Amino acid sequence: MPGLDTILRFGAQLDIRPILTGNGSDDDLNERAVASYIAKYVTKPDVAGITVNRPIHDAVTISVLPVTDHARTLIRTCWTLGGRPEHKALNLRRWAHQLGYRGHIASKSRAYSTTYTALRAAREQHRRNHNDQEDMHDDAADAITDKHWTYAGTGHTAGQAMFADAIADDLQAARDAAREAGGRP
Repeated sequence: MPGLDTILRFGAQLDIRPILTGNGSDDDLNERAVASYIAKYVTKPDVAGITVNRPIHDAVTISVLPVTDHARTLIRTCWTLGGRPEHKALNLRRWAHQLGYRGHIASKSRAYSTTYTALRAAREQHRRNHNDQEDMHDDAADAITDKHWTYAGTGHTAGQAMFADAIADDLQAARDAAREAGGRP
């Protein structure tokens, strides 16, 4: 949690309420309210420009991310706070790409949906039922089953490799430009 001397800014809006521990009243800004605010952004994978799907390894990368300015500010704040000794244990830099949220961003609520445990159990039961039914069918003898696997290769096709290399070159050029413009490496 930021100390009393920490100033967090996200654009022109100003919220000077201190972040309190515990639940507090509806007017208080507590840890849960801040976590809810962050979760609002982290759990919107269908909205482009909110978070990125890979960890960030340096501050320069933040300036060239394909995200909105607001998301970039949130990510940069997470990165900056993660560099402070008092927040080192939170691993904020490792999770800056998800605004510091270390959980599974598509988690299920037990009250409104199902859990991953229940989904895994249902899949396992389906596989068991399916395998038992396969043994009982005689028409499965007509099916051709190829049990011999061969290694087909790994990586990109030649065309995909060309595009991947071009994208990597563009990203490196953007990082170099940001570094030359005064960004931190």
